[in-house]
Amino acid sequence: MSLLGAITLLPLGVALVLLAIPREEESLHRGIGLATTLLVFVLSLFLLPGLEPTQWNSVVDWAWVPSLGIHFKLAVDGISVFLVILTAFLTPIALLSSWSAVSKRVREFVITMLVLETGMLGAFAAVDLFVFYVFWEVMLIPMYFLIGIWGGDRRLYASIKFVLYTMVGSLLMLVAILYLYVKHHEVAQTWSFDYDDLRRLILSPHEQLACFIAFAAAFCIKVPLFPLHTWLPDAHVEAPTAGSVILAGVLLKFGTYGLLRFAMPLFPQAVELCAPVIAVLAVIGIIYGSLVAWVQTDVKKLIAYSSVAHLGMVVLGLMAWNGRGIDGAMLIMLAHGVSTGGLFLAIGVLYERRHTRRMDEFGGIASQMPGFAGVFLVIMLASVGLPGLAGFPGEFLTLLGSFDSYRTWRAAGVPAMFGAGSHPKLLTAFAATGVILSAVYLLWMFQKVMFGPNANPKNHGLRDLSVREWAVFAPILVGAFWLGLFPGTFLDRIDPAVTATIQQFHQKYAEAPESGVTPRLMGAARTTATGSTVGAVNGARLQPAGMAGGAQ
Repeated sequence: MSLLGAITLLPLGVALVLLAIPREEESLHRGIGLATTLLVFVLSLFLLPGLEPTQWNSVVDWAWVPSLGIHFKLAVDGISVFLVILTAFLTPIALLSSWSAVSKRVREFVITMLVLETGMLGAFAAVDLFVFYVFWEVMLIPMYFLIGIWGGDRRLYASIKFVLYTMVGSLLMLVAILYLYVKHHEVAQTWSFDYDDLRRLILSPHEQLACFIAFAAAFCIKVPLFPLHTWLPDAHVEAPTAGSVILAGVLLKFGTYGLLRFAMPLFPQAVELCAPVIAVLAVIGIIYGSLVAWVQTDVKKLIAYSSVAHLGMVVLGLMAWNGRGIDGAMLIMLAHGVSTGGLFLAIGVLYERRHTRRMDEFGGIASQMPGFAGVFLVIMLASVGLPGLAGFPGEFLTLLGSFDSYRTWRAAGVPAMFGAGSHPKLLTAFAATGVILSAVYLLWMFQKVMFGPNANPKNHGLRDLSVREWAVFAPILVGAFWLGLFPGTFLDRIDPAVTATIQQFHQKYAEAPESGVTPRLMGAARTTATGSTVGAVNGARLQPAGMAGGAQ
């Protein structure tokens, strides 16, 4: 078993072992769960040395159902490796934060978190679309239980709404995956769900559009993109702190990761048609999420709506489809996991002490909890995008890439996705207002909670952070500063993989079929609707830029 296989399956294996330990051994369950997730994080760091960003690394390839062409295939490249590490980074933090907050069904809680971690790691690492779909669904059930069992008063409503939204998108994606699977067999005479095989399949424009809409529906619900976002505030508010950290820090990233990894490279012509609509919805989400966050009285709901705005910025960067935009989107994904995860942890600290999240119940907390106020301030400023902290590099690159998107598409020979003229600049200008609005609502929230007179007697005598809580926040603070001060640590590996993905996209676009063309593989001669045969585009140009070559 490769390192990646061990990282992915270890939490699931330990979860099965915990079933044999009596429920009453709560400390043992917590200790084993925390030790396992810490070990997974340490092991995940060993994926970085020797990483070839444009190739599949640490490949796991087991023939699962050979007769159907299903392989349990996992691998990482420069795009997915940091998302795997982010998952492994946040899971032990979430478990440690729940040490005293979760007091019922502790064994089941730890098992649920471990199964969820396996699902998330597997989905980020899967390069077989059947395996990806399995892990995608595996993530759904543990999060349903986290919200439905350990959540707030409206937990059942929130958990069912979360499942229904996600399942609708998932089923559409499954239909599209099966369609690709059958079409590939018609062309290549082999059954395969392998991403590299399906990426070479060229469909007609109408087929691409239908499949892209199915994939994009699943991923845009997960982001969530406006107007598909309504499940998110309920899920965040009702979820326990650990659930909110994982939901914001990791699960939302599957929507944007899925767009980048699967939906856009597989269907380039459909992207040209749909990108303007998605980009506009992303900008609407940025402004809408920020304005709705501003008027919230529940601190947790405010942070939930801020995720709608931040992930809208990620989608805008992806739709720019140039190196700067996608690099920025990747950095925002990582920064959002650290900063918004940290904000939910901070609200969890307040909720444990006061059992309320209403802003009018607080005030003057900084005088009672100065250490906590300092930690909260750093995390809040990282979310705002203060230079030197996590949020700034990604937002800067995303806006720069969005501003220049029409030029990069024209240079590649693809029509500008936003149209001619100043449309990209206008969208970028509107998106930039989200940066301003995030400073407004987060600074307003911080002022309401931390400063002013400590007039509420219930806030008198609140204790500052404990040693365990400092241990929870310390890695978050390190991550916030590291992402802000040393973004090159990540970009050095992300950018080559992004460049290779863009090249592959344009290689496939160069063989864009005419309407009514028979599905075929990249590089193969094609027969037009009139019956004439057209030769393949220059073969050298169509050679994959690294990843399609498989394991290296």
